[in-house]
Amino acid sequence: MKTKSTWQRFKDSYILYSFFRDPVAIISCVILVTLTIVAFTAPVSAPYDPYDTSSISILDAELPPVWMDGGDTNFLLGTDDQGRDLLSTMIYGMRVSIIIGLCAVALQAVLGVIIGLVAGYFGGKLDSFFMRLADVQLSFSYLMVAIFVSAVLQAAIGVGRFEEIAVPFLIVVIGLAQWPQYARTVRASVLAEKKKEYVEASRVIGLRSNRIMWRHILPNCLSPIFVLSTIQVANAIMSEAALSFLGLGMPPHKPSLGSLINIGFEYMLSGSWWITAFPGFLLVVLILVINLLGDWLRDVLNPKLYKG
Repeated sequence: MKTKSTWQRFKDSYILYSFFRDPVAIISCVILVTLTIVAFTAPVSAPYDPYDTSSISILDAELPPVWMDGGDTNFLLGTDDQGRDLLSTMIYGMRVSIIIGLCAVALQAVLGVIIGLVAGYFGGKLDSFFMRLADVQLSFSYLMVAIFVSAVLQAAIGVGRFEEIAVPFLIVVIGLAQWPQYARTVRASVLAEKKKEYVEASRVIGLRSNRIMWRHILPNCLSPIFVLSTIQVANAIMSEAALSFLGLGMPPHKPSLGSLINIGFEYMLSGSWWITAFPGFLLVVLILVINLLGDWLRDVLNPKLYKG
């Protein structure tokens, strides 16, 4: 009997079948892929480069969208307070937000999976230590930690230097703040898996604990990890936006969706609502489609919840 290829098995899989039967998942996926492609091809897709100061004029500051009185056809969605094309700034800012979100979740996942796997498999005092550490971590708001660390760093290295390391700072702060979510999820799955017969059989034939954990138990814990990752990416992007809005994240000259909302917020009452409204709308759409895909993936990977 001929063995099916990986691609053939994927085409015949329940996940793909369910995806094409769910219009919400299809639309969400199309929007997310489109936004991601546009963001990561910003030098090509954006009409202007917001980092190129030679193409920016303060005389163009706070121009309204093209369909309003006073709008300029060169700036479809208007300009911000620095005279930058808002559409271009949003595209570049979305790229920064997505990169921070993905990298922060990668850090969360690495820490959380390792800790959850070790705690769940070995149990005992090691399990108690890691879970109490997770409880302590969750008792502190990441915003409080970010404010403290940001203040210390800015005082130690200066505001200018801090702005240069804003991206890695946000990745580390958000990543370290949310790893307990992964640790608890993986630990719960490992506690259920390690009681099954295939784990006992692996021990009987003399396999080492590392091999059992990484080659046998972890692959059977991937479903909840995938679902959690979609939720955590949305949460990480929102966290970046919140920190930038508070002035603790990306600086104004290095736009992200959060910093753009922060920049435009003070101009809302003066009538320049578009500086905040359009980046805010884009952020809502981005978070919404990620969450909708996460809900679909959760239902598909848990057949008891899926209703077809």
